[in-house]
Amino acid sequence: MIENIKLEVAKLSDIDDILALQELYLASNLSEEEKAGGFVTTPFSIPQLTEVIGQEGLFLAKDNNKIIAYIFAGGWDFFNQWPIFNYMTTLFPDLTFLDFDITKTNSFQYGPICIDKAYRGKGLIKPLFEFMRIHIVKRYPLALTFINKTNIPSTKAHTEKLKWIIIADFQFNNNNYFILAYDMNQPVS
Repeated sequence: MIENIKLEVAKLSDIDDILALQELYLASNLSEEEKAGGFVTTPFSIPQLTEVIGQEGLFLAKDNNKIIAYIFAGGWDFFNQWPIFNYMTTLFPDLTFLDFDITKTNSFQYGPICIDKAYRGKGLIKPLFEFMRIHIVKRYPLALTFINKTNIPSTKAHTEKLKWIIIADFQFNNNNYFILAYDMNQPVS
């Protein structure tokens, strides 16, 4: 199913289709039952998408020119417009991962990632992540992200399929999150 999928760095002409995919899986649009399949929590606006596309930080998977998945990858300066990311960066001095001194300059915020449910479990996450990794490792040696502890499919996909490491957890706005880290110099195996 994923043989014919094309991986691309997002262009401005992709914005409408990115927003359409986002709407399908935004937590605020889903029932509790639907959330069990995975969800994204951060909604992006057209100006925000325009900015991250300009920074070459949005990566897509397309099937017959239809966007079926995306991964965001941005510096902390981009993500600081959301309070949860500002809070997370205050935790950096207390975090440890391998030999990294975790800072805003040597790390970036990975995610959200969103995969259309028809393509989940088909092996798409690895090549899409590897495509993003190859583009971003030139700028950042370390990837960090957080996952809501209730988003079990995302936690499993990242720790089991991509081998991310849970390095801490935190609470924000009455939600509990894991902080995960990945050494961007390591190809996905």
